[in-house]
Amino acid sequence: MEGGRKVVVSALQFSCTDDVSTNVSTAERLVRAAHGKGANIILIQELFEGYYFCQAQREDFFQRAKPYKGHPTIMRMQNLAKELGVVIPVSFFEEANNAHYNSIAIIDADGSDLGLYRKSHIPDGPGYQEKFYFNPGDTGFKVFETKFAKIGVAICWDQWFPEAARALVLQGAEILLYPTAIGSEPQDEGLDSREHWKRVMQGHAGANLVPLVASNRIGKEVIQTEHGRSEITFYGNSFIAGPTGEIVASANDKEEAVLVAEFDLANIKRKRHSWGIFRDRRPDLYKVLLTLDGTNPRA
Repeated sequence: MEGGRKVVVSALQFSCTDDVSTNVSTAERLVRAAHGKGANIILIQELFEGYYFCQAQREDFFQRAKPYKGHPTIMRMQNLAKELGVVIPVSFFEEANNAHYNSIAIIDADGSDLGLYRKSHIPDGPGYQEKFYFNPGDTGFKVFETKFAKIGVAICWDQWFPEAARALVLQGAEILLYPTAIGSEPQDEGLDSREHWKRVMQGHAGANLVPLVASNRIGKEVIQTEHGRSEITFYGNSFIAGPTGEIVASANDKEEAVLVAEFDLANIKRKRHSWGIFRDRRPDLYKVLLTLDGTNPRA
């Protein structure tokens, strides 16, 4: 029988300023803290270099984008990953000629860059006007083979789509990671999505029998928009879920956090295979998923 293969994952949570240097230094400090707790794979929140600027549609905010190659934050995290021997997915606003993406680079434990994922599902609503800035991702869902595990990384709004989680696990992902920026809804002060947000991802973990890591920011951010001030209070609640969807580590909505949890991937693999959910799939019946309106496509 295959022996144990243990990995320690971490989710970071912190409040962002709108100064890149300050935020990257905070991320590095917390990565080091996670490493000190034994973490092998460390997830930083979405677009952590600054405020979540998508509250507004402003031309000047395109200046925040940088090309993938030679990106200073990615390069700094490569050096950090190599020094500590840890895996670090790095979220950033990517400029690619005349296209722009909400992207993440996967840095392996030797500091090498394993490649790029571009966010597939782009939201557009009050306070979360990402379609103004980001092209739909063109990489497809990708699994990255790191030193410690095969990981599937998707970004924020992607986390609401079970198809994305299943596509990643079908390709061999042993752990799902979701960097996030989510909080209050400017158009409805009474709407609090945090429990819904957690339950959806817990479902992904349970439905695919894999651990899941979600990292979200905290704090109030005020952006001057084309229509006046807009503010979001990000609700944190970063968490790590086990392979049945159980939450094994969680943060609150106000405090900086470094969450860690250990998983035996070999044991989880045995349980995933014996549970039969991948044995009993019927891809021949799922063609309706290739449609937008539910009309059954012709064979």
